[in-house]
Amino acid sequence: MAIERHLLKGVLNQYIEAIFHLKDFIPDHSIERVVPTGHVFIIFELDGFQRNTYDNDTLAPIATYKDVWVSGMQKNHISISAHQHSELFVIQFKAFGAYPFFHFPMQNLNDKVISGKEVFGEDILALRKEILEKKSTEEKFQSAEIWLLERLRKDKTPPAELLKVMERLQHEPVVNFPEVIEGYAKTQKHLIDQFKKYVGLTPKYYQRMLRFNVILQQIYQSKKIEWAQVAYQFEYTDQSHFIKEFKHFSGINPQKFIQQGFHDATNFFPLDKKG
Repeated sequence: MAIERHLLKGVLNQYIEAIFHLKDFIPDHSIERVVPTGHVFIIFELDGFQRNTYDNDTLAPIATYKDVWVSGMQKNHISISAHQHSELFVIQFKAFGAYPFFHFPMQNLNDKVISGKEVFGEDILALRKEILEKKSTEEKFQSAEIWLLERLRKDKTPPAELLKVMERLQHEPVVNFPEVIEGYAKTQKHLIDQFKKYVGLTPKYYQRMLRFNVILQQIYQSKKIEWAQVAYQFEYTDQSHFIKEFKHFSGINPQKFIQQGFHDATNFFPLDKKG
């Protein structure tokens, strides 16, 4: 699989985590689980394939998507289709970064995967057509940048006090998260309202999601995992609480997660791997 990432500069870099172009993906499975990372995505298919989402328990198809779709802030795992020789163009927003481009509270998209046209109208289909017509990946990136700059509403950018909290959550140790949340300059109700508007989640739920992703990174980097030590290190009340939380976000208990080799992946795990 080839992945080309675009180096963002200036104002867009403040709100967008990445823009990337994926092609020639040849998976050994047809359904994969995606665990939440705390981002909102706009996804353009450039291959003509229709995508599906599935019921997490039965794996029965529940919805189909084509052309362009938006994945809002997911509160736990989702199951999606994987296709041979697929090609996607993806805009990944920072946790607080989508609102200036979407222009409505991000909690409206929680746990949703919906058509891009439903959110942005015909403009997003015109952008997809333009991206398809551009010959080079760099030209595709430039088209996306122009569209994003036109969508950006400076009057809807997040306030400084919220950005300060988000920056601390991204860079300080997990054990400091409660202190960061409680130390917000204004009331806790105000912080909750700001999080729902700009991020989609409450501060405490977002904190839980960040902690889970930090644990995943630690698992990827470790040869041997002591689950009791992980539970203690990340201040779960006990090991059973940790297991319940891990299963909530990933859909699988930690031991089975390791046994099935998911610790070698990122946030995508095959559910029907062949061989």
